[in-house]
Amino acid sequence: MKTLREVLKDAEDRRIAVGHFNVSDLVLLRGVFSSARELNVPVLVGVSEGEREFMGVRQIVALVKSLREEHDYPIFLNADHTHSLAKADEAARAGFDAVVFDASSLPFDENVSQTRRTVIALKAINPSVIVEGEIGDIGSGSEIHEKVPERSKTLSTPEEARQFIAATGVDVLAPAVGNMHGLLESMVHGGVKKRLDIGRIDEIKKATGIFMTLHGASGTDDEDLKKAIQVGMTIVHINTELRVAWRHGMETAFAKDPQEIVPYKILPAALEAVKKIVRERLQLFNSTESPERGQQSARA
Repeated sequence: MKTLREVLKDAEDRRIAVGHFNVSDLVLLRGVFSSARELNVPVLVGVSEGEREFMGVRQIVALVKSLREEHDYPIFLNADHTHSLAKADEAARAGFDAVVFDASSLPFDENVSQTRRTVIALKAINPSVIVEGEIGDIGSGSEIHEKVPERSKTLSTPEEARQFIAATGVDVLAPAVGNMHGLLESMVHGGVKKRLDIGRIDEIKKATGIFMTLHGASGTDDEDLKKAIQVGMTIVHINTELRVAWRHGMETAFAKDPQEIVPYKILPAALEAVKKIVRERLQLFNSTESPERGQQSARA
């Protein structure tokens, strides 16, 4: 089985993207894994600090590891949006494959300093761990927002991206390129779509030559996602769409049988709703490869 770094390099070469989906319970994890296996593509599972606190740091590692080993399948675990060295250290020692160290809310120089310190510390624990850094501001919270965060309108520049990479030594960069965490109410049913600055993504990729992640991709225009992947996005994060699907699935189950109290009879509706979104997103993220390349196995 390929390592995560090898999976990312393969995706970069083929101009496809590895789907990254946040989970906070077993329903979401099963939905992500089941859809990835159906399509035979690698997948990244993400857990933020809040999600890790709810599920348990060592417990989510054990769950993902059990799926990987039982099915000999490339499912990887990412400590998403980690804001302190202590939390990043905890994730690396527990066995996470990747850590997103997010100090993007700090002044640029302080972001560089803290990220560099974290990269050194995590590589000392596990040289193969993938460490991601973030520049720019795309808001916070994978939830429904009333309005677009003002600072999310400011894009990262190729020059600051180049400086950040050179100074920190991160493996992956998450820039602000028109993306935003969460959804507006108008985006929930697809009436309005997020739009990306494809030219800026292309410029940053050429300036850095590094793997890049698109955070806050829920609700983004499909064609923009395809173009973003073509010009340099190697990982694409989806969270809010899964939370909305989970909620709607639960509502459907309770509406169908208001008196039901057995969890394993209620939860399948949420599972199927989550699987549908994951399947659609993974198909999109893996649809941009050149036709002559053909389909390749997730384990290749």
